[in-house]
Amino acid sequence: MKKILFPTDFSESATNAFVHALEFAKIVNAELILLHTFEIPVYDSQFFPENYAAIYSSIELAKFEMFKDEIPKLRTIAMERNLEDIVIKHRLMDGDLIYNLKNAVEEDNVDFVIMGTSGISDWTKFFLGSNTSSVISEVKVPVLCIPAERKFKKIKTIGFTTRYREKDKVELRKVLEIARKTNAKVKSLYVKTSSSDVSDVTIKEWENEFANENVEFLVLPSDEVKETILDFILYKDIDILTTITHKRSFFESIFESSFTKKITKEVSVPVLVMHET
Repeated sequence: MKKILFPTDFSESATNAFVHALEFAKIVNAELILLHTFEIPVYDSQFFPENYAAIYSSIELAKFEMFKDEIPKLRTIAMERNLEDIVIKHRLMDGDLIYNLKNAVEEDNVDFVIMGTSGISDWTKFFLGSNTSSVISEVKVPVLCIPAERKFKKIKTIGFTTRYREKDKVELRKVLEIARKTNAKVKSLYVKTSSSDVSDVTIKEWENEFANENVEFLVLPSDEVKETILDFILYKDIDILTTITHKRSFFESIFESSFTKKITKEVSVPVLVMHET
């Protein structure tokens, strides 16, 4: 059984993402591991010589009680969606969010991370701030990013961005495996700029190799890459956009503030970030 790590701060956007995590767990036959992290303020022990330990204990207890109170609410959501059979486990960890997330991925042999793209504390900067590149490069599993306003709906069409590199085929096959489980169609997009180094022969070879799969290959000539991707999402009814982290320039541009606002507010499509193997 696969494992999905779901970091949550119990905000409204995180709870919305939890629904996506439940439904995705059903699709890929996975259990959910809920992760909540908190950082205890640093106190100078010389000013609290007697109750230094008590301060830490009280903060830990308060976080534990909050965590304990929130879990039944999430289980209720699972029951309301007839997904109570999904195995749900829990991790409450003290320390830095990114550090704990990476450790949890490794220790629990996690297959996917699913997370909302906004919320309280430092969850927003996780995807939109300076931590983005380091997390995506160090967490070696696919990360599904859920826009705050995106309600779950059946996955019918998965977008897959490619540059027709040989390694992209490995990730495309993984996406096709997910698509088969939800009877979805995959639409592969290559934005062919004026400096493109991909030949028509290569494109034809891909079409022949995947001829028996439910995938459509689209090659759109344009030097306006971001705008072309947005049009692709809108006009091809994309339910999830998939990209691969070796395309660092694309990943950074798709999550820059102005473009993120468009994709999460105007288009509101989840983004599945894959890792080349």
